[in-house]
Amino acid sequence: MKKVTIQDIARVAGVSKSTVSRVLNGKVAVNPEKEKAVHKAIERLGFQPNILAQSLASGRSSTVGVLTQMIGSPFYDAISQGLIAAFSGTGYSPIFADGRWHQSEQRDALKTLVGRRVDGVIVIGGTISSLQISEITRELPVLLVARKCDAGDLRSFSIDNDLGAYIATTHLLSNGHRSIAMIKGLADHADAKARFEGYRRALADSGLPFDERLVVEGDFSAVSGVNAVEQLVQRNVSFTAIFAANDLTAYGARLALSRVSKRVPEDIAIVGFDDQLESSFTTPPLSSVRQPAREMGERAAGAILALIEGKPFDSVLLEPELKVRESSDFSRQQDR
Repeated sequence: MKKVTIQDIARVAGVSKSTVSRVLNGKVAVNPEKEKAVHKAIERLGFQPNILAQSLASGRSSTVGVLTQMIGSPFYDAISQGLIAAFSGTGYSPIFADGRWHQSEQRDALKTLVGRRVDGVIVIGGTISSLQISEITRELPVLLVARKCDAGDLRSFSIDNDLGAYIATTHLLSNGHRSIAMIKGLADHADAKARFEGYRRALADSGLPFDERLVVEGDFSAVSGVNAVEQLVQRNVSFTAIFAANDLTAYGARLALSRVSKRVPEDIAIVGFDDQLESSFTTPPLSSVRQPAREMGERAAGAILALIEGKPFDSVLLEPELKVRESSDFSRQQDR
């Protein structure tokens, strides 16, 4: 098939090549009738613009690099879906790279994205420091999503993890629980640290002593939830509730409790964090601190485009909201 050129479009549209070029670039006003004729010719001929050539001419690639974590993770993927939806129709396309969990992998992935000459960068979660991000991205517009900026002048779009954990733990305390176990997230992850601090702060404010036997290390996976409950049972420590660092961990904990004949919530109450879509359909439905993942992705897309255009954008810290369901509220079970 013959490659369609600007000259072909100009011939079919009955205009000059310079007029076609102005329409394609979209930077100079063109007579509406001529512009309409050019678009009709493009559609008729099936013309596909050379993105590389356009980027070289304009100095922009019309792409945004997205460094995400653990592709396949429901939470991170929901943010990514929000980004994809919001970029639709803007002329910009996201390019994704998976940083996994290790800082070295995140640094390499970020360098790869920058090497693609992207116009801006979105970093979703991760453990790479803000300073390292700034050093790699240099002058590029950057937005952090689902994490707070811990250094430098980067902008961020995140939720108050400390407050969310405080609300979740306080909910369990208000339901009469005094021995509340916590399954933590990754040891070097900022969100995990903040959620642990919120848990400890709620206990302190209620006058309860901190019992390290009730705290188990995790890694945000369902497997770590299973292992954590097994460890708690082996420690022979009494507990009536669990606050899990995220919903996946809570799913695993729920399975492990069933294996030792513990009912939820009659014997053990559970609260998670993230409020993934699936949490409404577990048995019983899981109480969880909501992070509006898809909405965060949609709003982040608009924010990075504003930064690319040189418009101001202030960091956003969302207030968490606890979605109370049957896993932590026995009265809801009785009402069914």
